[in-house]
Amino acid sequence: MSLDWIYNAISWILLRWHALWDAIGIPDGRVLGTNWAWILAIIFLVVTLRIILFPVFVKQIKSQRAIQALQPKVKALQEKHKGDRETLQKEMMELYRTEKANPLMGCLPMFLQIPVFFGLFHVLQHLDPSISEKYKLLYGWSLEQFDSAANAHLFNAPISAKFGSTATELAAVGADAMTVKVLAGVLVLIMMATTFLTSRQMILKTGWAEDPQQKMIQRLMLYGIPFSLLISGSLFPIGVVIYWVTNNLFTLAQQQWVLRKFPPIQMNKGAAATSSARPAGSGSRNGAASPVQPARTGGLFGRKSAPEPVSPVAETKALAPKPGAKPVNPKKGTRPANKPKG
Repeated sequence: MSLDWIYNAISWILLRWHALWDAIGIPDGRVLGTNWAWILAIIFLVVTLRIILFPVFVKQIKSQRAIQALQPKVKALQEKHKGDRETLQKEMMELYRTEKANPLMGCLPMFLQIPVFFGLFHVLQHLDPSISEKYKLLYGWSLEQFDSAANAHLFNAPISAKFGSTATELAAVGADAMTVKVLAGVLVLIMMATTFLTSRQMILKTGWAEDPQQKMIQRLMLYGIPFSLLISGSLFPIGVVIYWVTNNLFTLAQQQWVLRKFPPIQMNKGAAATSSARPAGSGSRNGAASPVQPARTGGLFGRKSAPEPVSPVAETKALAPKPGAKPVNPKKGTRPANKPKG
């Protein structure tokens, strides 16, 4: 299947943003060793994509909330079908289908960005000044635009170069090997750190999943993907790493906003409510537990102090005479002797 439509789309967005910055007056030449018009074009490629995917991101959050709300039912199924993994999976899929909660929705935004990532990867690798004019005109580029992008730099390192570029590849774009390796190495480390932080932020806000399959996906997102970038990052052009870091920073800000607008379900509160609804004597074999929940008695030692005044106060009230009642003489045997004859 041809992916030219992706390459054409990525090129079109890059060229439109570059033309905009050029029209605004951002110089096409290098300032501080950087061609800012092309760097901003890559950054705003991220902005364009994230605006398009924003509704999908909101659906992702809502789906995760729905799955989180189903955790008590998931736990009940796990207890019911303990040891029968096949039946458990069928029951859980049926539960998700009935409640319209899709476990795969959590990965959907990332999957949708993969074609864009590989499209940009291909377009930047294509920026080789040594190729023929025929291939320079692919994907809607003019010769002038192609040569400008092929010679675009970030702090004196070409955006088409990568940490693993050979000496021949670097010589073709007039790059210094040490400058490229240092800048690419720093950017790859930032890419790993921001990838970890985006996953960590989401997990801290929504909590770890109870479902083992979902929890495994969370661990993969948190540790596996950032670690894999240590090796694969050396193969990414600097422009792609800029895209990835910008995308992560955008994700951090977007997640923070969405998580405030759609706050996580507080499962602990539900557990507390369930606990407080239990009968007063259910916490003790003798039925002598205090009706006041320990968490509400105040302090670490509330459990000891709360029941003590209850018993004597109740007994005192039981022995006290009712208002308006005549005092009772305990010596009932002496009363007939005091009665008048008659």
